[in-house]
Amino acid sequence: MVTILIADDHAIVRDGLKQILASTGDLLVGGEARDGHDVVRLVREREWDLLLLDMSMPGRNGIELIKQVKAEKPKLPILVLSMHQEHQYAVRAIRAGASGYLNKDSAAELLVSAIRKIVDGGVFMSEAAAQLLARDTMRGPEAPPHTLLSEREFEVFRMIVHGKTVTDIATELMLSVKTVSTHKTRILEKMRLNNQAELVRYAIEHALLDDQAGAG
Repeated sequence: MVTILIADDHAIVRDGLKQILASTGDLLVGGEARDGHDVVRLVREREWDLLLLDMSMPGRNGIELIKQVKAEKPKLPILVLSMHQEHQYAVRAIRAGASGYLNKDSAAELLVSAIRKIVDGGVFMSEAAAQLLARDTMRGPEAPPHTLLSEREFEVFRMIVHGKTVTDIATELMLSVKTVSTHKTRILEKMRLNNQAELVRYAIEHALLDDQAGAG
């Protein structure tokens, strides 16, 4: 029996995942986490065959969480199940140590196949994600500016372009306003942009907004 830890801050999503996996006969949900702190605690408490991880939960950033889990349990495979399209987060997740990336719009059968493949030691990603990873590996000095941002900077960048204020971001990420302001300044410097309006324009041009899910 494959024992899985599912991590998602929405109870209805966790319930849906449990129903899908319960129907397989060989995949068992042995634990549930609602945020990054739960994930770390449960990963430390016992051994799991796979972590099924949502990228956007309260507390610790999804990419940082992947890195921490892999640092503490290097052999634990992680499948990211996210609402974000591949071009937004897949490459970053795989680089951080995830074994697969799947969009939440995917069919239940694809989720089950991905879990089994990863548990058997494989890697799972869509063709689009594989192409992005290959392109990222070969990227040169002309790489898009947003790919040069750190994981935390990229997270703050996405929140800014979705209209959140510095105070909103500080509250959600549990950071000081000063720290978020510093991140914003560095983002503008790295991307060679002057203000928030230019950040939004850049995000639209590069299909980095969630309401552009079909773009890119």
